[in-house]
Amino acid sequence: MLDPYGRTISYLRVSVTDRCDFRCVYCMAEDMTFLPKSEILTLEELDRLCTAFVRLGVRKLRLTGGEPLVRRNVMTLIRALGRHLESGALEELTLTTNGSQLAKHAADLAAIGVKRVNVSVDSLDETKFRAITRWGKLPQVLEGIAAARRAGLAVKINTVALKGVNDDEFDRLVTWCGAEGHDLTFIEVMPMGDIGDDRLEQYLPLSLVRARLAERWTLSEIDYRTGGPARYVRVAETGGRIGFITPLTHNFCESCNRVRLTCTGQLYMCLGQDDDADLRAPLRASESDSLLEDTIREAIARKPKGHDFVIDRRHKAPAVARHMSVTGG
Repeated sequence: MLDPYGRTISYLRVSVTDRCDFRCVYCMAEDMTFLPKSEILTLEELDRLCTAFVRLGVRKLRLTGGEPLVRRNVMTLIRALGRHLESGALEELTLTTNGSQLAKHAADLAAIGVKRVNVSVDSLDETKFRAITRWGKLPQVLEGIAAARRAGLAVKINTVALKGVNDDEFDRLVTWCGAEGHDLTFIEVMPMGDIGDDRLEQYLPLSLVRARLAERWTLSEIDYRTGGPARYVRVAETGGRIGFITPLTHNFCESCNRVRLTCTGQLYMCLGQDDDADLRAPLRASESDSLLEDTIREAIARKPKGHDFVIDRRHKAPAVARHMSVTGG
């Protein structure tokens, strides 16, 4: 699949649920209203949609949420998708998780063919972790990460940089990830959804984060890619890798190979734009996938060049109304 700018679309991110057992301050309002279950695609429908994308050229599939592992019977879907790994049609099946349920499922994920997972850890301080996630328990997440490593899964830690909140912990995170063998990726706050707070107060440009890290660590550019938007450096002192995802200070739109599917069947061609395509209607209109595949191709043909994310004193409102948990982080 080629978009209007010649970019090959080979990466699909699928939000299997908008629900989460955390309420992270940069992602959700504390009193969230979730979608009624009647609007959510069944696991069988999600499998059919993902399979259509694999047939059309998707080679990397990432399951997200909300928190994907809180969806009932989600392992049934993951096992079904594993057949595309076995056939060679899919190069990678992975997921992004908050880690709360990872201890229960890590061994099964590895057995299905999942090789690595991304786990969100914004603080290594229990009190601060609870404040950021509102409901999360750091020991539970750390046990999930340990279970993943025991199962043979590679773990990448995702940390959202929050000004005045966790910016005093970045060196500690680099040290910890280096010792544990985890890659670490810092992410800028994104202006998505009303979270009840001023994002300008949260926003910390990663150019500043990298400059601060370089005062203590020897960072060197490396040509390492995982298929996502992060740009990586090697840390000489630990041997580990640090990635930077910078949608605001330096967007990565020119190399975007991704589209996002929601749990209701809406396909977003860009995280930072409102244009979407309804795939639920053609999915349910026919047992044949021809109409569905035509709708997917039409959607890819209008993928925009890039997003319009801005956070400054003139642009305090969200760039898009939907929360990150709806689209899939």
